Amino acid sequence: MINTKIYKAVYELAEKLMKAADKEDREAFDALYAELEAICTENESTDKDHPEQWETLADFTEELDEALAVYEKAFEKAVAVNSKDHMSSIAFSMAKLQVELGQTDAAISNLKNAQVTANKIEDGELKDEIDELLGKLTAG
Repeated sequence: MINTKIYKAVYELAEKLMKAADKEDREAFDALYAELEAICTENESTDKDHPEQWETLADFTEELDEALAVYEKAFEKAVAVNSKDHMSSIAFSMAKLQVELGQTDAAISNLKNAQVTANKIEDGELKDEIDELLGKLTAG
């Protein structure tokens, strides 16, 4: 379970990051991203470390290769705490990036993993998105 104070901080930063991105305010975006990154780094390897903060950081990481590396870190943390919800959503996000990077085999592998972990979650919409993307990548 993520620390409530950290969850609120991460959630508020995510909202502000989206607003800065919508306004194309590079200076604000970079400052907010640095704040989020600091929260992740500060809590890493403590009892406050949680995959959600890393997944959020990856969501706002602009370089695809860097974002993929942050998602991988988030995934490892999700596995460590056995969070099926996070494992599913992170694997799905990784697969979408891998498709963009032309890494189809890796994307299919992540989607198959996401399918397995998604069997244990309630988010039907995420399950459908995983199945749909996997279907597109494996068809013909």
